[in-house]
Amino acid sequence: MRIDNNEILSDEILDKDFLNTIEDALAIGSWELNLLSNTLKWSSVTKKIHDVDANYVPNVDTAINFYKKGQHREKILALFHKALNHAENYDDEFIIITSKGEEKWVRAIGHPKFKNGVCVAIRGIFQDITRKALESKKTLIREKEFKSLFDYSLTGMAKVSLTGEWLKVNNSICRMLGYTKADLLKLSFRDITHPKDLNIGNKELALILSGRMDNFKVNKRYIHKNGKVIYCIVSATIVRDSNGHPQHFIANINDISEIEINKNKISDLLAISSKQNDRLLNFARIVSHNLRSHGGNLEMLLNLKKEDYPENTNDEYFPLMEEAIGNLNETIENLNEVALYKDLDNKSSVPVSLLKYSKNAISNITATTISNNVDIKILIDNNITVYTIPAYLDSILINLLTNAVKYKRQNVTPEITLEAFQTEVYTILKIGDNGLGIDLEKHKDKLFGMYNVFHKHEDSRGLGLFIVKNQIDAMGGKIEVESTVGKGTTFTIYFKN
Repeated sequence: MRIDNNEILSDEILDKDFLNTIEDALAIGSWELNLLSNTLKWSSVTKKIHDVDANYVPNVDTAINFYKKGQHREKILALFHKALNHAENYDDEFIIITSKGEEKWVRAIGHPKFKNGVCVAIRGIFQDITRKALESKKTLIREKEFKSLFDYSLTGMAKVSLTGEWLKVNNSICRMLGYTKADLLKLSFRDITHPKDLNIGNKELALILSGRMDNFKVNKRYIHKNGKVIYCIVSATIVRDSNGHPQHFIANINDISEIEINKNKISDLLAISSKQNDRLLNFARIVSHNLRSHGGNLEMLLNLKKEDYPENTNDEYFPLMEEAIGNLNETIENLNEVALYKDLDNKSSVPVSLLKYSKNAISNITATTISNNVDIKILIDNNITVYTIPAYLDSILINLLTNAVKYKRQNVTPEITLEAFQTEVYTILKIGDNGLGIDLEKHKDKLFGMYNVFHKHEDSRGLGLFIVKNQIDAMGGKIEVESTVGKGTTFTIYFKN
């Protein structure tokens, strides 16, 4: 059989075309350095990676200079010399700077060819791995970030097997549970779980392993190494492989023992408060019932005196006594309503005449105002109505009026002004006096606190303003204070319309 040289040449051309096609498809270039002729050849893909023209002719020096100066260039030179002198193959990753100034990550492979102990050529492969390298770098950064978060998190974090064994734990879990890492890794979740909480989370785990959930959160108790109970919130997330098969859990464990202990304390305090409220309610009912009897007796005795001894009722004080007893009975009636209804708030408010209740309050302290020669001005329109709990309004007015008299300035005639007006949202009542005044810079934050006293007086108990504030709050209103030491005080009360 005769072989035609033209056929051989044609086959070689076909092989080269085939190899070029493969290089283009896989984006893998080739190169060859012939040391006998000192020529370097790059394939078309290798030239594309370097961003040079198709007719570019490389040499060893220019090829090496494409490698980024520093460790990358030094490393390729070292590997090249080992291949040249010691017949060592190399396969490594480098950064090159292309002719357009672009940084690319490449994989360079070199295979030396020796003949009679002398290197006659080096052939290799050149591949652009920039995308892969950047993705690997991002993955590495994410792994470092997660490792940092895992190791130094203030909350407990753990890698847990599908059957509940600890695979990895951070320092916070060890501090929380009192175990060393080595001790804890010998145990499982169940070993340190409170006996009564062993089944908590089982339903969620089954749903996760079946693929119907990816994470869950439960409250569980664990047992500290010293036997103490630790209350925790446990959050667990499943980690799956690329095919969706479960691999392990990442658990986050927060110690909420202090919250649970305080919650129990609050529950106990609420229970105590509820009992005390019931006692106070019973006390209020008893007091209001007995006061009503005494008030009724006083009114009856006054009426009998009026009928039997009419001549003794013509002085200026008898009408004042009649009015005071009438107001007393009305106040007792209002207190009785408070005692009967436990849940009084702004919904229990009823419309009343502010002028009428102001006059009643002043009448109830007539003896005090007369003995102290108090000048009271009422600037309240007869049509102004406030929505209030009557017993509270009585209490508020009497407390503020008696305080205005109690804390008068020595040798100065006490003056009290009651003024009211309305806006769309509030009915506003101002009660002002010319008394001692309060140092608000010093006492503003504790003005309405219990047992806080701001002036020396034998009758001061520090309860009046505390009661006033609580009653106004209960009705959905608010109170403000303006005061100057040595000039007087004005309380502004806002009743919701």
